[in-house]
Amino acid sequence: MHDIKAIRDNPQAWVAGWVARGVDDAAATVERLLTLDRELRAAQTAGQEALSRRNAASKLIGAAMGRKDMAEAERLKGEVESLKGEIAGQGEVEAAKGGELRDLLAGLKNLAAEDVPDGEDEAGNVEVSAWGEPRRTGPAKDHADLGEALGLLDFEAAARMSGARFAVLKGRLARLERAIGQFMLDVQTGEHGYLEVNPPYLVRDEAMFGTGQLPKFKEDLFEIYSPVRELEVDIARLQALGDFQDNAEGPLIEALCNYRDTAQILAREGIDVKWTNQLIADAQAVITRVSERYKLSDKAKELQQRAIRLDESNAGGAYLIPTAEVSLTNLVRQCVLSEETLIEPLRLTALTPCFRAEAGSAGRDTRGLIRQHQFHKVELVSITTPDQSDAEHERMTTCAEAVLQKLELPYRRMLLCKGDMGFSAKKTFDLEVWLPSQGTYREISSVSNCGDFQARRMDARFKRKEGKPEFVHTLNGSGLAVGRTLVAIMETYQDEGGRIAVPAVLVPYMGGVTHVERAS
Repeated sequence: MHDIKAIRDNPQAWVAGWVARGVDDAAATVERLLTLDRELRAAQTAGQEALSRRNAASKLIGAAMGRKDMAEAERLKGEVESLKGEIAGQGEVEAAKGGELRDLLAGLKNLAAEDVPDGEDEAGNVEVSAWGEPRRTGPAKDHADLGEALGLLDFEAAARMSGARFAVLKGRLARLERAIGQFMLDVQTGEHGYLEVNPPYLVRDEAMFGTGQLPKFKEDLFEIYSPVRELEVDIARLQALGDFQDNAEGPLIEALCNYRDTAQILAREGIDVKWTNQLIADAQAVITRVSERYKLSDKAKELQQRAIRLDESNAGGAYLIPTAEVSLTNLVRQCVLSEETLIEPLRLTALTPCFRAEAGSAGRDTRGLIRQHQFHKVELVSITTPDQSDAEHERMTTCAEAVLQKLELPYRRMLLCKGDMGFSAKKTFDLEVWLPSQGTYREISSVSNCGDFQARRMDARFKRKEGKPEFVHTLNGSGLAVGRTLVAIMETYQDEGGRIAVPAVLVPYMGGVTHVERAS
């Protein structure tokens, strides 16, 4: 999320920044933001002025009645009623313009840091460094062929039960994947000072909004539950029972639709419905009036009760996490941390499954473990003050690199260009590991400094001993993706006989096993 005041103060800088990030019609977007901002502030001012006039008139009513000037008192009462309408009208304008402004801001990318190179896509990325010597000779069988030949990797069984982009790992290969994750977690907690966290894998939509997955990338997520969606389906079925305009249940349906629309707006804003007591009360009052006026069918009564119960839960859905970044970063959601808490950055790590729909990846990496709907990853998250975040970005990247070095996997560090960075990032380093079967480097970790972009969406702040609360900076990175690390190990450590040597640092995690091979 962005600070509209900053955009208002220097609009051309934001136009240039979004042009560099590939935002279409950046100039028109900024102009629309400024127009909405002006209209919003005008409505706020008009509403405040009308409220002030109403309060003044209300006080004068008592004085007029004290003087027995009933004509003046009645005139003032009429003025108060008129001002109530004006206040309500300006409030509606304020809500509409404010909502449109927030929606537009919520869909706009973070601006890039000054030292991020220009470029439209991965061709504009810059190699910063490389480690190790890529193996260009010897066996270079693809990991999928290796695993299937060993009888330890089964894509067909996974497809029968779950569909494409799933895999079943067995025996020593399954143990090797588990060993990789545990090793990574031990390195990050034992050597690099990260605090291990076991977070929820299912989160509400405001958590996804906070880290930037919503609203723009909903198609890439697995949504598990949406009470609003269920209510929509039931309303549609009820409407189908008869003509909407003539059916006696029409007014209830209309009330429910209004309630649903309000809930959707709140969910989009990342707001829990139970916090908006007045809106909930208003919606329930409408439904109650309708229920008293009309004889309702059992189905309509059920819908009425379900709508009322929405205030007890989130109006939006629940989602499987695409990365533990969501859970870890949201630990500071709506918090004000003390300065003492962030003398050193707050460093968090978790080994979790991750779930991605991969909606934009049709035809890419359709075979193998590179791009799966479900995979494991060790995530690194840091919460810092603004003056710490650049140094912490470098440190986090070296923490991820340390794992590759201990596993003796050749890799390179890439600085992503402005057009290739993720939505929430202001600067990103990608680590790419060498895959012998492809004869190229492939991404295995992405480490990003998001500045205060996510903090604004989450309302995550800290307070110095003097001064007002400030937004924290957030950073995240993979330390590393377990499945892709397994791929790199399988291909790098394979021998002519199709066995896979276990890297030395993983042998203790494998109970002394030194090779992954077909079970006898």
